[in-house]
Amino acid sequence: MSSVLQPWQLLITVICGWVNRHQQNIIDLQDDQIQTLLKAQGRKRIPLTDDDRRRLAVKAKRIGRKALLELTTIVTPDTILRWHRQLVAQKWNYSKRRKKPVGRPPITDEVKRLVVRMAKENPEWGYDRIAGEVGNLGHPLCDQSVGNILKEHGVEPVPARKRTTSWKAFLRAHWDVLSAVDFTTIEVWTCRGLVTVYLLFVMDLSSRRVEFAGMTPNPTEEWMNQIARNLTDCQDGFLTGSRYLLMDRDTKFCQSFRDMLEHSRVKPKRLPARSPNLNAHIERFMRSLKDECLSRMIFFGERSVRNAVKEFLKHYHHERNHQGLDNTIIDPGEEVGRIAGKIECRQRLGGLLKYYHRKAA
Repeated sequence: MSSVLQPWQLLITVICGWVNRHQQNIIDLQDDQIQTLLKAQGRKRIPLTDDDRRRLAVKAKRIGRKALLELTTIVTPDTILRWHRQLVAQKWNYSKRRKKPVGRPPITDEVKRLVVRMAKENPEWGYDRIAGEVGNLGHPLCDQSVGNILKEHGVEPVPARKRTTSWKAFLRAHWDVLSAVDFTTIEVWTCRGLVTVYLLFVMDLSSRRVEFAGMTPNPTEEWMNQIARNLTDCQDGFLTGSRYLLMDRDTKFCQSFRDMLEHSRVKPKRLPARSPNLNAHIERFMRSLKDECLSRMIFFGERSVRNAVKEFLKHYHHERNHQGLDNTIIDPGEEVGRIAGKIECRQRLGGLLKYYHRKAA
């Protein structure tokens, strides 16, 4: 018998060899997945490294997507084939071999933040001025680069920025010449029954000093005008040295009251409606006044109210620490900081207000 293979025998041999390789590829893939699962025992997620993905992708590509759909794999067939496409892309990635880019270096995030900060803190500075200031700090920029940075961060050019100065920037620029005024009310027992009395206070924002401007059950326009004359008196008016007076849109702050302030070179700054946070300092004082004094007492007649407010203001200025002033006293006495002497307690309003200090030896 001839030992030469017949054509049909050769065909069967080739098919068997292909089937054997295909089966071996499937076995290799499943073995690799089993080894990966063994390493992930006791963990909620399977930790796959880049080498694991690369190995699974190469072996899965040999099998093909149709065969993968019939197998149980630790990830979907599409994911494995996507890993293979990424490997091919990385093979032809020559970005690391490229020459270094020519031209201007990119602007760092630090410089961008500096440009935006200067623009927001100085609404009157143009692109050239900001570029010069940044250059002084060792970051040379042109005015066009400054403009591009500001546009990217939504900061408007100079004319628009001047019109939209933030409230924080306004306060910081005029802090030493700013005052605030506001009303609060208290219920007082009188011979006519329970009467609502209006109390008016004015605060110097830089020092937190407060002036009790007056009280009345009926704040008429004439009464308000007299208050304006008292506050702007050239000798001892509380608003001497102030340029702006913050106030809400209460109708009691009438036009004639504001005109008298303007005549004394104190510009009334009316706040938007329903915006107590824009006058937060005097609002915080009102809360302290009520929580620590007025809400804890029953008043019979206006005289008792005046006495309570007078005592609270003494405590507020000379005995009470203020967090807005680094937890110090507005006008401390000589006993503050004393480390020797007997500790005593000074009480006001029957013990509602207390102040502890050391008595001089």
